[in-house]
Amino acid sequence: MDHYLGEIAALLTAVFWTVTSLSFESAGKKIGSLQVNLIRLVAAFFIYCIVNYFHRGMILPMDAGAERWAWLALSGIVGFVIGDLLLFQSYVVIGARVAMLIMALAPPITALSSWLILGEVMRPMNLVGMAVTLTGISIVILKREKHEDVTKKGHKITTNYSIKGILLALGGAAGQGLGLVLSKKGMGNYDAFAASHIRVITGMVGFAVIILFTQRYGKVWKALHHQSAMKRVALGSVFGPFLGVSFSLLAIQRTQAGIAATIMSIVPVLIIPPAIVLFHEKVNWKEIIGAVITVGGVALFFL
Repeated sequence: MDHYLGEIAALLTAVFWTVTSLSFESAGKKIGSLQVNLIRLVAAFFIYCIVNYFHRGMILPMDAGAERWAWLALSGIVGFVIGDLLLFQSYVVIGARVAMLIMALAPPITALSSWLILGEVMRPMNLVGMAVTLTGISIVILKREKHEDVTKKGHKITTNYSIKGILLALGGAAGQGLGLVLSKKGMGNYDAFAASHIRVITGMVGFAVIILFTQRYGKVWKALHHQSAMKRVALGSVFGPFLGVSFSLLAIQRTQAGIAATIMSIVPVLIIPPAIVLFHEKVNWKEIIGAVITVGGVALFFL
């Protein structure tokens, strides 16, 4: 069992991210994605303080060292502040189900970043996997329509979803992929929960600065009094910044970053049943097939 600890951690991460994406989609539509980001990181910060006190005997990760702090802080800025800010806004625009499908591009981005930063090898099969992944995503988000102008022949390619939302999700995928690699470089054999704590601290400070400069602190105060949204933020904070992030770092620590990213990428398939049951979304066979092809492409990418 210990031999597959990294793979098991990656699978649990996928489950946790499914829960948190649905929770934050609902909360973001009620109180705004920027407020959700700050509140959930503050909640996660205190959770980590308690857990690390009992787990390691210290509230804050003061034993990490300057270099480790620097890399993990950079990871927090790229992954949390930039990546999650874009991702959470995409939840509001196009919904968590489609956003997480586009987020399947994070593993190829992770592998490319690993090649550039960590020197991990990329092979021809990587390009095949990327092509299949893009095909699966395209099946879901693109459609063919006849030209409105009857003088034009053939069809035009359009999308059922907001271009803005798609671009936001793409930015989220890039932030997560690069942030994961920066985490691996900075973490080494350091404790995964303590490393996650550093990322959360950085993200919390980053969003606090954004809130301050955009003068949205009034909206944060108002959001804190929205009971139904706060319940969803609390649920998402436990399964996302705490369990999800910690287990994702544990996964890349115990196995190759590419393998971990592949297993974690099955969220687009896992999210379909709860999206139908909880949000009553209408999912057709084309979207299901596209999601399966997307996950299959990510798997091919790391064969």
